[in-house]
Amino acid sequence: MTRVVGRLAHLRGSAAHRIYSVVVFIILASVDNVAAVLVPPLYSPIARDLGVRESAVGLVTAVSFLVAAFAAVGWAYAGDRTRRKPMLMIGTLVWAVGTAATAAAGNYPAFFAAQMLAAAGLGAVASVGFSVVSDLISPRRRGLVMSFWGLSQGVGTLAGTLLAGLLGAANWRQPFLVLTVVGVAAALAYLLTYDIRRGQSEPELAALFDAGGEYDHRIGRADMPGILARRTNLWLILQGVTAQVVFGSLVWLPRLFQAKAEAQGHSEEVAIVIGSLVATLFQLGGVLSIAGGLLGDRLARRTPRARALVAAVGILGGVPFYAVLFFLPLRIDVPSGAGTGAVAAAVLSSLVTEPTVAASFLTAMLALALTSANSPNWFALIADVNPPEHRGTVYSAGNLANGIGRAIGNGLVGVTFRALASAFPPPINYALGLALFQLFFIPTGVMYWLASRTSPRDIEAVRRTLRHRAAAKAHRLPARDGETDG
Repeated sequence: MTRVVGRLAHLRGSAAHRIYSVVVFIILASVDNVAAVLVPPLYSPIARDLGVRESAVGLVTAVSFLVAAFAAVGWAYAGDRTRRKPMLMIGTLVWAVGTAATAAAGNYPAFFAAQMLAAAGLGAVASVGFSVVSDLISPRRRGLVMSFWGLSQGVGTLAGTLLAGLLGAANWRQPFLVLTVVGVAAALAYLLTYDIRRGQSEPELAALFDAGGEYDHRIGRADMPGILARRTNLWLILQGVTAQVVFGSLVWLPRLFQAKAEAQGHSEEVAIVIGSLVATLFQLGGVLSIAGGLLGDRLARRTPRARALVAAVGILGGVPFYAVLFFLPLRIDVPSGAGTGAVAAAVLSSLVTEPTVAASFLTAMLALALTSANSPNWFALIADVNPPEHRGTVYSAGNLANGIGRAIGNGLVGVTFRALASAFPPPINYALGLALFQLFFIPTGVMYWLASRTSPRDIEAVRRTLRHRAAAKAHRLPARDGETDG
């Protein structure tokens, strides 16, 4: 037993331990997005089972985005002041309990309450997790590594859509039960992660850590005016409102493809599977966020304006491709009486046998490739223009703006679909509604351009502050025992 304990102590803080910790954080960023998107592909069966309209279920999703965003602010502020690991574990267990309660809900109020509980827990994972991950990445590689962080969330969105479609088509409660088990396992995985020191990736603090010192600055209420005075923070936060109005509307993509399948004559159950699978395949372009992160890293070595400019060009460049995608026809032939496996096979084969599906897939790839450049550069910019003790809180403020925009987009788009349905039958009402919401990407691109003008000054101010703090503490403490979590 003593030998085992000794080996575990030897592994603590090793490269393997750090890699394990990074993998856990990235996986959990993915899993919490699975939880966030399970409901939209199942709007119609949930609404029918609970005896409400689809728009009522859509309202739950919209409000849950908002609850998660508000909760994230509290989680992040606590994480920036105290140890972050317990926050992540507790938050994960809270959303797992909410997911289990969702599966057990027998009526609409119970379903609503369970989703709000899950949303409150989900707020911890992204905001506190971002603070931790940013302390593992040097500024030169922030775009690349943050692209994996953002990509993991995109993968979670895809996995959630797929899980809902494949397991939930016949019984909408099954995906929530599966995810509950995953959530509990994730909380246990946190127990073995490495306690990452706050600020340990900053070049300006390297000498301080080498001398055995610690970066012990913590956020306080007096810091709030300074955070808001950084103009780049303002643009990075506000752009989330308009951007997420669009992204919030896009959770209805499975419903658009479901409506196209139903218009082709498929049953609702088959159409749900088709809609979920097609939406999942069409979002694979998000993997190209890695290219956006790499491009941001490379160009940032030439000019500190680069990250914001890459995001601006990507957001605006994706608009026409999305607009085309919504209106392209979608024809998928499925054998009569086919099961889920046969439907999945038909969807996959249509990518090479049906020109309309192939054209839609390529258009979706281009749209996602462009707009996904936004994510890693947004993450990296927040880390670049804020000192380590502010990052979780600023991220959560941006996440709050994102949640407000996402809630607005998800809520209004349902109303828009119903209003358009009086003149345009499905799936045209869905396609037209989603196309109209793309207009909100225009102010998003403008705000990124404004951020590109202010970010050079704010980045240099943070570096100067860290150098000053490191120099002031360099003569103290030859070493401190242990590597405690910030």
